[in-house]
Amino acid sequence: MTLTTTAAPGVRIRDLTVVYRTPHGELPAVRGVDLTLAPGTITGVVGESGSGKSTLALSLLNAVQPPGRIASGSVEIDGIGDVVRLGGERLRQTRGRRIGYVFQAAQNSLNPLKTIGKQLLDLGRSHGVEDLRGLVRDAKELLARMGMDGARVLDSYQHELSGGMRQRVGIMLALVLNAKVVVLDEPTTALDMITQAMILRIVREIHEERGLTTLIITHDVGAVAEIADDLAVMYGGRVVEHGPVEEVLGSPAHPYTQALIRAIPRLSGDLSLARPLPGRPPTLGTLPVTGCVFRERCDRRMPICETDDPAQVVAGGRTVACHAVVPPHAPAEPAMRKEYA
Repeated sequence: MTLTTTAAPGVRIRDLTVVYRTPHGELPAVRGVDLTLAPGTITGVVGESGSGKSTLALSLLNAVQPPGRIASGSVEIDGIGDVVRLGGERLRQTRGRRIGYVFQAAQNSLNPLKTIGKQLLDLGRSHGVEDLRGLVRDAKELLARMGMDGARVLDSYQHELSGGMRQRVGIMLALVLNAKVVVLDEPTTALDMITQAMILRIVREIHEERGLTTLIITHDVGAVAEIADDLAVMYGGRVVEHGPVEEVLGSPAHPYTQALIRAIPRLSGDLSLARPLPGRPPTLGTLPVTGCVFRERCDRRMPICETDDPAQVVAGGRTVACHAVVPPHAPAEPAMRKEYA
């Protein structure tokens, strides 16, 4: 298989705000997000439905569709520049060739009227690939790595493949052009546990072999614990905690992260320790304009949470946005934005 030898790029998301037009005006689905993906790492993003995870992922491709739009901020990727500022043919070529994306529902990204092989050739032609035979050869090899008969899959239509097979086809299409940044949106949703484990193992192996920078969006804390190097926790369109996955899950600092971990079902030990989060996550129409977005469900709520957005500060080796973690009037170490050349 032909592989590129360029180093994994760093990704720097700065002050990103994405809004959606509603009858009540433009409302933020993602607000003021700062997040760095270190070169060569896998970063997981977790949170409940509606937390802004998928909108954040689409922003890495500048692919937020109306009635949504990126209102402000930047997504800088080494070797590409600010994706938010790209447009036209350059943006189209960047998607797929430089940034691979695996959609949450793989069947929705496949054309039901064409075989997988024809869609592969269309992808190659649209990105100016001259060696189409080599592209097919690489695709078959990738599919074989994922436990499938490449020739049979390429001759199949999407309805002839199982959900797990379609998910692996999506991963193949995201990788076959040798993209160095890969975004996977809920890659194990609705799959059985054995298929989930296989897909996670494949993602990790290919990530390491190809030297990728990978972002995985998921609601499954257990899955991200197995594969990710870093973990970002989102709530109400904000990143409330971010750091090494072992530290975030081993000693969560933000009340929301703690509540997420408490809500995980248990198979052994004291089963009563698993407790659901009280209340419901906010919607676009119920997100507070000021103050902490988690305050309505937080058992550590303070008066300042009503009026002031908590700043991201360094606490215990990771960034946390919570007034209760760092007292609002005590000196706090500001969150450092580590830059990568």
